[in-house]
Amino acid sequence: MQTGNGKEYKMIYLDNAATTLKKPMQVGEAMLNALQTMGNSSRGMHKGSMDAAHAIYGARVKLASFFHCPRPDHVVFTSNITESLNIALYGLLKSGDHVIATDLEHNSVLRPLYLLQKERGVMVDFVPADRSGLINYADFERLMRPNTKLAVCTHASNLTGNVVDIKKVSSIVHAHGALLIVDAAQTAGTWPVDMQEMGADVLCFTGHKGLMGPQGTGGLCIRKGVEIAPLIVGGTGVQTYSTSQPEQYPTRLEAGTLNGHGIAGLSAAIDCLNEIGVETIQTKEIMLTKRFYNGVRNIPGVTVYGDFSGEHLGIVLMNIRDYDSGEVSDLLSEEYGIATRAGAHCAPRLHEALGTKEQGAVRFSFSWFTTEEEIDTAIEAVKRIAEEE
Repeated sequence: MQTGNGKEYKMIYLDNAATTLKKPMQVGEAMLNALQTMGNSSRGMHKGSMDAAHAIYGARVKLASFFHCPRPDHVVFTSNITESLNIALYGLLKSGDHVIATDLEHNSVLRPLYLLQKERGVMVDFVPADRSGLINYADFERLMRPNTKLAVCTHASNLTGNVVDIKKVSSIVHAHGALLIVDAAQTAGTWPVDMQEMGADVLCFTGHKGLMGPQGTGGLCIRKGVEIAPLIVGGTGVQTYSTSQPEQYPTRLEAGTLNGHGIAGLSAAIDCLNEIGVETIQTKEIMLTKRFYNGVRNIPGVTVYGDFSGEHLGIVLMNIRDYDSGEVSDLLSEEYGIATRAGAHCAPRLHEALGTKEQGAVRFSFSWFTTEEEIDTAIEAVKRIAEEE
């Protein structure tokens, strides 16, 4: 419960694009069981170690099926999608390579690319976004060079919620012999993600958002034939006397002890998602988004960003008058018990494209657990704030 002006409110959590707060009960139960039973995978033949190894391998199999990755051993676990993207970018790009990204990208992509520019002389071009936050796919073709090694692209903007046609991007990229890395942070679990159908060579995901798993989990799904150099080397539990990191996946990219307890929770979350059905979740989130968007878009003083004519996630980005976005988000929390995210959302280039660099914006993001009643309460709160003088 939250208190504002002497009143008590049950928190309405509309910040799911940052992390899901509500999880299936099975996730916590699986993690508790893992804490009490799991040893260190690949570090022994006793029951605790073998239990961990079996649980982690089982999670690989589930995720390979979930994302249509051809081989479970090409599912690599990380602590989050930031680590996944760093591994992919640093493991594929060398001095003199050229890479294409977009203005839609999160700092998890932007900052590694900027550092690779500085450290290795990697050349970077960006597909621009317009004032609606949309990109022109022809720009991928325009920016291609003979030394283009890869393109990296988000599946959907964490800011506007607009979905990118990855299949169209991959057809252009592959026609030039380049690779495609896909950032599925916002779509994994909320939108069908088939890496083979969309043409992703590397699919990066995180566990704590739409997958409804615990924080500290994530990974990469890697197409057969894509060779990624390790970012971190060290203990693996195998080939101890070798002076170099083992070459086979997934060990090549998994130095050190894995977050087995978190992976157990993620595995349970995948079971729940499969039981519900991603398409069912997608349908509900689209309905909630339309309900909220239609409820706020005509309120005087409210500006909604992004394009709602195409495919769109459960995200609505807005500002109210010229109010600072942080102040509006605080007001929503303190006075109405509504959790949102304000500011720049780690997406600086898109805020510049939208014209919201100075004001920032308030992001409402929904999940399977969001109710229509919560949506209506949030609409009424926005209306009241907009009416205040």
